[in-house]
Amino acid sequence: MQRFLAMVAEPQVGGESLMGTIKIAVLPIAKVFTMCFLGFLMASKYVNILPASGRKLLNGLVFSLLLPCLIFSQLGQSITLEKMIEWWFIPVNVVLGTISGSLIGLVVAYIVRPPYPFFKFTIIQIGIGNIGNVPLVLIAALCRDKSNPFGDSETCSTDGTAYISFGQWVGAIILYTYVFNMLAPPPEGTFHIEEANLPIRDPPKDGAQIPKDDSPEQVPLLTQDDLQSNSNPQKNGKMKQLLVFLYEKLKLKQILQPPIIASILAMALGVIPFFKKLIFTSDGPLFFFTDSCIILGEAMIPCILLALGGNLVDGPGSSKLGLRTTAAIIFGRLLLVPPVGLGIVTLADKLGFLPAGDKMFRFVLLLQHSMPTSVLSGAVANLRGCGREAAAILFWVHIFAILSMAGWVTLYLNLLF
Repeated sequence: MQRFLAMVAEPQVGGESLMGTIKIAVLPIAKVFTMCFLGFLMASKYVNILPASGRKLLNGLVFSLLLPCLIFSQLGQSITLEKMIEWWFIPVNVVLGTISGSLIGLVVAYIVRPPYPFFKFTIIQIGIGNIGNVPLVLIAALCRDKSNPFGDSETCSTDGTAYISFGQWVGAIILYTYVFNMLAPPPEGTFHIEEANLPIRDPPKDGAQIPKDDSPEQVPLLTQDDLQSNSNPQKNGKMKQLLVFLYEKLKLKQILQPPIIASILAMALGVIPFFKKLIFTSDGPLFFFTDSCIILGEAMIPCILLALGGNLVDGPGSSKLGLRTTAAIIFGRLLLVPPVGLGIVTLADKLGFLPAGDKMFRFVLLLQHSMPTSVLSGAVANLRGCGREAAAILFWVHIFAILSMAGWVTLYLNLLF
């Protein structure tokens, strides 16, 4: 017993004891849980000041304005051409995480045999993690604590946000190509969802249009009308026909969403010294624009957590997945994927692929493998006709992720420091 107490009290992370390390790791999760619970409370029938329509507007505001502002200001201030070359492994890590997670999902799906037609759905729910919003929230909560092991709070937050933002454009491409195609309805044309008012019951036929709804929840990121537009290029010559073909195959409209545009602009302007000094330095003549983005970006974290908590108010719903498949997805995403990610990052470090001595860089790479299922993959599932099952998975995965993320963050901090 005395030996255990001595181990607990022994300094480990940045001079902290094991209990201190656990405190550093758990407090950000506790902050996330508290803000989500407040959103849940505000959306409950007892308070009801954040109804479904309000959450739609809040989600749209976060996605279209607040998140792009955060990405543009933080990434633009941090990025340089040298750093962009140094950070090459971040997008590679996102791709490797998707491949390894999908392989684990494939194995789990073969073992548990989910009900038809949710085999590919199970793979996606395990393989695609949240590499944007939740890591941003965790980094912000961790860096606010002055005793955090990464040092200065401002530098910690800026670097962490820049690293996470740098990988989001790859995640968007994966989401709107791989995930979108994997979640295609079965040959029967439906996932057997009974509600007639879901965005899509059947896959779109040639010339068919889905109901138009400008709300961020019903058409959160993808707009099927955009894929149907320009569907008759034969009149307009070969050039337009080629452009339409590229547009439909590459799904450029879906890939170039506001957060991705913000990332591209931040990288394009941040690597050019003239524009960086003009826009992103505190004495630059156009810094007022960046400063405005910083102010708006600071509102992203509380808004998205309130919306996430509010979205859980309806519970898991009437999912057809069953307890066995739901438990397997939770187990695979939260407990099987992170150790493989730890192995990937450790191997990359041994091979010299990572910037020397940058612990925040390694921490962000590890977080990319340890997050719950992507909320945006749920949005795509909603569009493809399996939204209720996706909502059930998101509900349970985020509930259990509170415990799993605390454990993984504690482990990562002990390994890094």
